[in-house]
Amino acid sequence: MRGSPPVHVHPSRSRPSPAAGRARADQRGPAYRINPGDDIEIMVWGDERLQRVVRVLPDGTFAFPLVGQVVAAGQLPSDLERIITAALQPQYRGAVPQVTVSVKNPGGYQFSVIGKVRSPGTYTPGRYVNALEAISLAGGPTEFASMANVQILRKSGQQVQTIRVRLNNVLKGDATGLTESDIPFIQSGDTMVVP
Repeated sequence: MRGSPPVHVHPSRSRPSPAAGRARADQRGPAYRINPGDDIEIMVWGDERLQRVVRVLPDGTFAFPLVGQVVAAGQLPSDLERIITAALQPQYRGAVPQVTVSVKNPGGYQFSVIGKVRSPGTYTPGRYVNALEAISLAGGPTEFASMANVQILRKSGQQVQTIRVRLNNVLKGDATGLTESDIPFIQSGDTMVVP
């Protein structure tokens, strides 16, 4: 069985401030939520029969032994750990062994970039990207692209939300006053339109 590597703390080294930790967390992007098409690894420690990699189906679910269908789309891995642990409880006399869920392949995180970019298409980067990185993945803007009018189309239920992104100053090398909200993270299913 695999376990977490030990963490060694050296008292002679200075600890980073809490603000430094928050800055690093902000750079990582939002917490990863499960998408249809993702491969996730589920381990119930001490029970090899319940250790497997499953693919989340297009409807956002997967089947797991002794649990049945589990709705995974939109959930954090820690949410799935709690759901599976609760569903397994009737199968054990005592406490349920530790359940861990990790994303093996985030193949469900996809978005499209269309319009005046060098390589329009659908991308599966394997990590969260922001609007500027999405443009980069698409080969960058073409000569006549209007980077002041880029839009992200995001589905929210039956509604489509339009998020306007202005990247013209950034691409000219001026990042003065730029905040994270100026360059939002792309969510799975988003379509970025570069006019």
